[in-house]
Amino acid sequence: MRNKPNMEHEHMHNKVGEEEISMEEKEIRSWKRKLVWSWVLAIPIILLMVAERIFGLEIFDMKTSIIIILAFGFPIIFILGYSTMKSGFRGFTSLYFNMDSLIALGTFVAYLTGFFALFELVQDYSGVASMIMAIFITGKYIESKARGRASQEIKKLLELGAKSARVLKNGKEVDVPIAEIRIGDIIIVKPGEKIPTDGVVVKGESAVDESMVTGESLPADKGVKSNVIGATINQDGILYIKATKIGKDTFLAHIIELVEEAQGTKVPIQKLADKITGVFVPIILVIAVLSFFNWFMFTGDLSRSIGIAVAVLVIACPCALGLATPIALMVGSGIGAKNGILVRKGEAIQTMKEIKIIAFDKTGTITEGKPKVTEVYSKVNEKYFLEIAASLEKLSEHPIAKTIVDYANLKAYKKVTSFKILRGRGLEGKIGSKSIVIGNRTLFNERKISLKGFESKIMDFENSGNTTMIVAENRKILGAIAVADSPKGDSLMALQMLHKQGYKTVMITGDNERTAKAIASRVGISEVIANVLPEEKANKVEELQKEGMVAFVGDGINDAPALKQANVGIAMGSGTDIAIEAGDIVLAKSSLVGVVQAINLSKATFTKIKQNLFWAFAYNVIAIPAAIAGVLHPIIAEIAMAASSITVVTNANLLRRKKI
Repeated sequence: MRNKPNMEHEHMHNKVGEEEISMEEKEIRSWKRKLVWSWVLAIPIILLMVAERIFGLEIFDMKTSIIIILAFGFPIIFILGYSTMKSGFRGFTSLYFNMDSLIALGTFVAYLTGFFALFELVQDYSGVASMIMAIFITGKYIESKARGRASQEIKKLLELGAKSARVLKNGKEVDVPIAEIRIGDIIIVKPGEKIPTDGVVVKGESAVDESMVTGESLPADKGVKSNVIGATINQDGILYIKATKIGKDTFLAHIIELVEEAQGTKVPIQKLADKITGVFVPIILVIAVLSFFNWFMFTGDLSRSIGIAVAVLVIACPCALGLATPIALMVGSGIGAKNGILVRKGEAIQTMKEIKIIAFDKTGTITEGKPKVTEVYSKVNEKYFLEIAASLEKLSEHPIAKTIVDYANLKAYKKVTSFKILRGRGLEGKIGSKSIVIGNRTLFNERKISLKGFESKIMDFENSGNTTMIVAENRKILGAIAVADSPKGDSLMALQMLHKQGYKTVMITGDNERTAKAIASRVGISEVIANVLPEEKANKVEELQKEGMVAFVGDGINDAPALKQANVGIAMGSGTDIAIEAGDIVLAKSSLVGVVQAINLSKATFTKIKQNLFWAFAYNVIAIPAAIAGVLHPIIAEIAMAASSITVVTNANLLRRKKI
């Protein structure tokens, strides 16, 4: 969907969601208007009916009062209720019946009785028809309000974005609206301001509060070449940022789109509810017709028979059934968004509760994805040792080299000559007349440099999952530096929580077995599948699926096929766009605790869906026989139907109290 965004969507996001907000508001306002007008017209009808038919006060003669009721009722049913009538009667032409079919038929038949009542053929139910439609419109308003409330979370996300930007144009600072930023523009962000869009720092240094994205309370330090995300807050320095993503491509726009997608998708149980509705409505139509003929045959009372048929049609309207799933799903995905759990595909909420096995990628998912120096071991002065190592490593672009340079944190570096990168093995060069070699065991074996005296320490480093860089000066070992990608702070806690809940956990990684097992043992994962090529990850997930449903958690481009293959794909929000695209659930905070929260949210939401379906059916099961038996007046039937919808909406909103 995101590869070929339609122009409309692009326009919507460029206007920072004004369209979505107004669409949501428009629907609520439209139903509110209908609600007000329907009751303005229905209240005189109710007063007239109560006065004449209950208290026996003769305000008008019978024919006049029927004409007044028909006149006031017409706009309620055929103007304010037009969309319901149209959608309801479409079912009779397409033979695809929906909720509105019963209401449309019920109100139409009841309204027609008014005309027959003028000739004293049947009792007049036309006033009842108006009240049924007024109550139905009230239910629709409550429903649109609930949907609107679920969409408040999207509004909150939209409000996070900056509204304007200070762009450098021909050496001058110009304020422009967000929609006018172009890729490549240089934006100036002063302390305390929001960063307007995703970009890369080209000048300046500062700390940036990225808590809305990462959940980290400590600000992230930013310098030249650092990536920044729109809507995060610049803290203490001036940053010059080159825009790299704008409008619908930014991180924030992606998140908003994911939340929207999830709120519109259908869960398998919802499809089941839709199927039931498709069968249920025609059955009710048949029951209503049979009830009418039955009563008419046994009592000969035409008006009573029509009243009973109308009551059956009205009470059976499965509005609550249609609301049960979407409303719970909307509330659930809204709560998820607040907690940084973005449900992209609604069915993931249902599937998640069936998961037995959770498989994880290693780098960037369980671990930080950034190597760090974990230990330095040398038999010479450590300051001298690090000076030599960092002076050579400074000339390399390799991530491990950068890690060692950062760790040494020198003020000045020694001059290196004859520098050479030995691809996949290490580096060599000269400092003065001394020849320096830094590299792995393979390089030292190649150069036939003895590891005597260091063998056991190097083994210890390697067995703990470290990448080990050995340093030699004039063919004599000085020491070794252990570098490793450490687990994220909360990975161990998250995995303990999953084990407690009885999940089997597996690590699937392209890394070597020794490193993978070292990380796995630190976070408590028992099963490790290592040395897996990117294209094989999906096959490994498929093998695990023979044991039960699998969720896969990953963050890289190489994880995308596995995320798709898994029953539920959980992507890290800090990962690549492709991984996020492939995930069913996205964890914006990139913490594995989000996996536990997603499972809890899924179980809570699904429980609500089941409760809602129970309530929706319970009303019908109890009330339909009562209507057939003739003990349920059409008005009472409509109030009961509206009550079932309100119960469902209220029950779904109770989900907000759930701690995930």
